[in-house]
Amino acid sequence: MQRVDELGRRDWLTTTAGAVAAGAVAGQILASEPDNSTSNANLARNGRIKQSVMGWCFNPMPAADLARDGKRLGLVAIEGISPSDYPEAKQLGLEISLVGSHGFAKGPVDPENHAFVESKLRESIDVAVKFGAKRVITFTGMRVAGISDESAKKNCLHVWQKVIKYAEEKQVTLCLEHLNSRDNSHPMKGHPGYFGDDVELCVELIQQMSSPNFKLLFDIYHVQIMNGDVIRRIRKYHSLIGHYHTAGNPGRGEIDDTQEINYPPIMRAILETGYDGFVAQEFIPTWKDPLKALEHAIGVCDI
Repeated sequence: MQRVDELGRRDWLTTTAGAVAAGAVAGQILASEPDNSTSNANLARNGRIKQSVMGWCFNPMPAADLARDGKRLGLVAIEGISPSDYPEAKQLGLEISLVGSHGFAKGPVDPENHAFVESKLRESIDVAVKFGAKRVITFTGMRVAGISDESAKKNCLHVWQKVIKYAEEKQVTLCLEHLNSRDNSHPMKGHPGYFGDDVELCVELIQQMSSPNFKLLFDIYHVQIMNGDVIRRIRKYHSLIGHYHTAGNPGRGEIDDTQEINYPPIMRAILETGYDGFVAQEFIPTWKDPLKALEHAIGVCDI
């Protein structure tokens, strides 16, 4: 009798394990190979996370098309598009969640870039004011041979301190983005040589700036690659965070079940900190229908 029961138990375990595995595989297929139709419904039904989208990720889709479809799917903002496309986005009722500036490669680490960086930041602050945006991005730039880490920090702070009073006067926040330097597979999946590749270093720079208008752009994808412990860092540094970006890791693809970051609890942790700013989807679509990928991401983050 014991032998029969044991065989029955093994059969049950085998059958159950097979069913679970089949379900997991089916779930992955559903996540990574959806049908090509997109919903007409607003997927951000809860709306507690103010979701935006990064335009460059969806090239060559025209910014106007992305804005219209994003609005239909429940987005409240857009970024990473040309300022020439801002008026149409605003007419659709979308906010500009983040205004671009000097780019990640040509940053204040190098003194030769100081005049350029200062000029671009001031220009971008003016653009932000014109379109009612509240945030402008900034970067450290790349490491330079012969410039020590301490000198690089001082160089960055020197430029930002020249601009921060203007940002404060205009009620615009400069957001310093932390980027990963590990992924060298694609120009926008990682940035080898980037100085601000340690989120703790970026936090140190922000604390030294000591301004409510200078904060961290917490890119969940980049933090996961370089530092990990994402939720702990969100809770620890939430008062210094001014903006969030998403993407799946590895690969900077969709935030589906083929990657390692579990976004729903991260979104809950963000809300628990009292954050009321934007979370921008910045993944590079790999699905046949990029809008279906965006639709899926909006649903995942609408907790």
